[in-house]
Amino acid sequence: MNQGPFSPAAERNKNPILEVLKDLLPGNAEVLEIGSGTGQHALYFCHDLPGISWQPTELKESVASLRHGLQAATGNIRPPVAINVQDPQWRLDKFDVLFTANTLHIMSWQAVCAFFYGAGRHLRAGGIAVIYGPFKYHGQHTADSNRTFDLELGRKAPQMGVRDVVDVRVVAQTAGLAMKEDIDMPVNNRILVFGKNGEPGNE
Repeated sequence: MNQGPFSPAAERNKNPILEVLKDLLPGNAEVLEIGSGTGQHALYFCHDLPGISWQPTELKESVASLRHGLQAATGNIRPPVAINVQDPQWRLDKFDVLFTANTLHIMSWQAVCAFFYGAGRHLRAGGIAVIYGPFKYHGQHTADSNRTFDLELGRKAPQMGVRDVVDVRVVAQTAGLAMKEDIDMPVNNRILVFGKNGEPGNE
């Protein structure tokens, strides 16, 4: 059997994230994941949360690799679809939950804004967006390791970088999403939870 794609980071963080999702997600939630990567999160979460329905997505050029990673998918994982958050229409239905992990810092800021507007469009009333990753506050990093990581990202591509929660909250609000929780996670990461509180603003 061919070994699917593998992410050491996803392997390390999957259990802490799952424990939070167990508290946040309704038992029958329909979940849209943006940037599913190797599919490890989808496989792990859906095994322990059999009542949910999970829609994995990736950029068009990465869908084939994701599909390979999901060969052992349970019945509650839908076939992966191609999504670029900056597309004006995602061509998807509405969902109860939007989940993403370690994506905002590799997107451009323009793409981060598009991500939140898409979340505003595709979350049902009362739905939540659950975002995992490193963040800073008022320009200050929470750890030296995050500062180093941020510098490394900038050297790779100037449009990437650890996002500031203050900026993220502002753009989320313009998309009709209000921050509900800010959860401390291992290795200087956070989970930010936003709830849909109205219709998204104009893009």
